[in-house]
Amino acid sequence: MFQQNFTTTLLGIANVLVDKIENNSSFIQIHLSTIPKPQICPCCGRTTKYIHDYRMQKIRDIPFQGKETFLLLRKRRYICKVCEKRFFENYEFLPRYRHFTGRLYAFVLNALREKISFKDVGKRFGVSSATVFRIFEYVAVTKPVTLPVVLGIDEFKGNTNGEKYQVILTDIKKRKVIDILPNRYKTNLTSYFLSYPRAEREKVRVLVMDMWEDYRSLAWLFPNAKVVADRYHWVRQIHWALDKVRIKVQKTLSDWWRKYFKRNRYLLYKKYETLNSEEKLIVLNMIEKNTDLYNAWQLKEMFYDFKDSKKKRRAGRLLHKFVLATEKLNMPEFEDCLKAMHNWATPILNSFQHRHTNAFTEGSNNTIKVLKRISYGYRRFDRFKKKILFTLAS
Repeated sequence: MFQQNFTTTLLGIANVLVDKIENNSSFIQIHLSTIPKPQICPCCGRTTKYIHDYRMQKIRDIPFQGKETFLLLRKRRYICKVCEKRFFENYEFLPRYRHFTGRLYAFVLNALREKISFKDVGKRFGVSSATVFRIFEYVAVTKPVTLPVVLGIDEFKGNTNGEKYQVILTDIKKRKVIDILPNRYKTNLTSYFLSYPRAEREKVRVLVMDMWEDYRSLAWLFPNAKVVADRYHWVRQIHWALDKVRIKVQKTLSDWWRKYFKRNRYLLYKKYETLNSEEKLIVLNMIEKNTDLYNAWQLKEMFYDFKDSKKKRRAGRLLHKFVLATEKLNMPEFEDCLKAMHNWATPILNSFQHRHTNAFTEGSNNTIKVLKRISYGYRRFDRFKKKILFTLAS
């Protein structure tokens, strides 16, 4: 009796008897049976204790000792003497019409929260990818009922359902992904947000985005929201402009200087006062080689003074100073940067008042790229969306 109790405790299944265990080199088979007890007829609701026959069923369980594990259950079928209904007794560990234990389903679903492909989950538990897909269908994903106070919006390259880009929506304050949308078309985004009542949209106070005009055009849907341009996206404008000048100058130099410039280019992007004495000397050697590069570097220093402002009002004055200096120099490499500063001045300055960024959103995008890569892409958007939300919710 002690050995029986010990075995069933180790197995983790209650109200069963272990008749025999076969432990081979590649799999384990555990023979189970149950104690007869009266059953309720599912047809007429009467109680019956009459056994009609027995059948053996092979059930896959979670792996044990690194081996595939099967339960061979001697299933008892009862007969109701009133309505002649024949039926199997119920088992807590075995879902109806399934050849897998309930805990195997739970383990598969828990594994799907990891950054792992459906195929690899199947290999881990000894089931096919199709079975993993069927289990995953039990996961329900619904549209969020409420919108966050600080809403982040960004796109990622998903390549599902024939669309290149999909959109991610995040609650930046709570660091939570709230929804994934199938494309970034303005009409579809508008329809999506209009499906929320106005009272719900009025709760959104800050709308954080990259510098994509279609996203900014959605601002009218959120009457109380301030549009904030993500800090990373407007700061890189100055890096791109400076790099264009550096590349242009670099092409006119000797091989030694070209390698010198390329090797130390990252120092040009740093604020001068943060460099050590050796790094400062390297930067001075570079900017003294060409007037355009010196002017571009000076503009970058002005831009960093603006970027490091603590107050919105001071940031506005320094941005205006930077724009005037850039327009005066009239460097073609800075045209795109200047255009961005003009067109997005208000959202950029809002970022000094509302210190929210899309850092969490971008981090979620990196996780999505991992999910896409390990599965070699997804064809169906609904499955990809569910996998993203299921993984990122854990």
